[in-house]
Amino acid sequence: MKTLTRFACCALLLIAHIAFASDGSNFANRSASLQFGPPFRLYPSSTRQTETFITRNPINNNILFASANTIGPTGFISEGVYVSTDAGQTWTGNDTCTGGPVLGFHKGDPAIAIDRNGTFILVRLGFSPGAFSHWSTTNGRTWTNQKTISTDDQDRASVASDPLAASAFFGRTYATWVRLAPPYRIYYSYTDDGGLNWTVPASMNNPSQRGQGAEVSIGPNGRINICWAGVIPSSPYTEDFVGFATSTDGGSTWTVTENAYDMNGIQGTFTQKGNIRVNGLPKIDTDRTGGQRNGWIYIVTTQKNLAPAGSDPDVIIHRSTDNGQTWLPGVRVNQDPLNNGKYQYFPAIHVDDGGGVNVLYYDDRTTNIDSAGVAVSRSVDGGATWTDYRLVDRHFRPQPISSSFGQGYQGDNIGMTSVGNTLWPVWMDNSSGIYQIWTCPINLSSVSVDAIDQTIPALLKLNQNFPNPFNPATTIGFEVPSSGMPAGRHGFVSLKVFDVLGREVETLVHEDLKGGNYTRVFDGSRHPSGVYYYRLTTSAFSVTKSMVLMK
Repeated sequence: MKTLTRFACCALLLIAHIAFASDGSNFANRSASLQFGPPFRLYPSSTRQTETFITRNPINNNILFASANTIGPTGFISEGVYVSTDAGQTWTGNDTCTGGPVLGFHKGDPAIAIDRNGTFILVRLGFSPGAFSHWSTTNGRTWTNQKTISTDDQDRASVASDPLAASAFFGRTYATWVRLAPPYRIYYSYTDDGGLNWTVPASMNNPSQRGQGAEVSIGPNGRINICWAGVIPSSPYTEDFVGFATSTDGGSTWTVTENAYDMNGIQGTFTQKGNIRVNGLPKIDTDRTGGQRNGWIYIVTTQKNLAPAGSDPDVIIHRSTDNGQTWLPGVRVNQDPLNNGKYQYFPAIHVDDGGGVNVLYYDDRTTNIDSAGVAVSRSVDGGATWTDYRLVDRHFRPQPISSSFGQGYQGDNIGMTSVGNTLWPVWMDNSSGIYQIWTCPINLSSVSVDAIDQTIPALLKLNQNFPNPFNPATTIGFEVPSSGMPAGRHGFVSLKVFDVLGREVETLVHEDLKGGNYTRVFDGSRHPSGVYYYRLTTSAFSVTKSMVLMK
């Protein structure tokens, strides 16, 4: 493992007042409301890195785990492991998941999660058909041997761990995929022990049209939301509609809508961009903030020739406010002029802790047709309206990089997460001369931590501990509302303390409480000096703050 110290990231945040709209791109000015740090590579190397993903520790948000397909100079394929333990300020890395067996087995296509115990879980495909998992209890420094989840020929799996301590399924990690055999059903499996054991794969649907690209997201109260594309039955397998399934009992039973809404995807190749392979497969996230849009489900796709998309590829979002029973009409995310011949594609979506909806995507509105840049669009009103930002002031020229993953492959996925007020997008580009995983911190200064708390009016309040730093004891105050709890809420409250590795060290509250103000004392006399996290949770909301024990 080697460390990349990003000494300039915070000090050199670019509060750049650069007007991009003058060229007709409809990019917003960068202003004090969004601060963009300089782009950098997580792990510069001579290995090609594609298929980028990122997630955060649900207990200790300072721990970030990113991954990518990695293709070595000799053609060796593995999965990158890139880790930050200080909220993205510095990164360690390795271009190979070191869990054995390695040679002859890895086929890439990683999917990643971190569970309630801080266990890193990586699920990948193998040259022997199937999905296999590795796990790490050392923040990615060492990995177990592979565990077989499925022996089917299948798509890349999508993985998510339930991050809400109040959920009955807190820490359960789910994997979902499409079995590549008629009728192309959606399958799923889960683990409750960090990847040591997985349930027997089971199908949740019986489609009349083949599925592709299953993706999973966890909502409030442990609800599982899964989406996929129903594609036409012959090449190029254009995405025809979006399917959706949801479960409230940890995957025991499912409510399935085979055709939630129509779409017209872009499956095929972009001849203008080096004949790279592209798709319009859906990506999903769910609001878990406990705010006014708690539980809203957001799905983004790339579409064309079906309103509100134009004749060129556009990013389209659909939203459900009733757990997927119905879907609002699609909204065009990118705000450049309709039918202007510009391409937006490969979106990733993330709902931040303030309820903002953020979509990352490739965009060529300020480049030649053979090139692409990177953009992010943000909505603060539940996806109704959007503001576009050019993420980096440079572009790259896409090109296929490996036939091992099929003709035209340059990677099919990018990703995004957040820590507090900072978005962390990850994408791959070859601007350095080789495809690498890049990021750029985006500071949401208009949505401070205090403002995030205020977006959940009169529901729950967690105060900063006092004193802080402390030795040996400190008092934590919180408020439970006396009225106005949303439907489905109850007064069960949990207040727990965790160490910097995400291990629970003490439970201060675990009971039904009436409305009112409360305090609890945490006595650190039995614990070593360091940073600790205390998390207040109800059935649908959680908030975490940090404190320092200094002996």
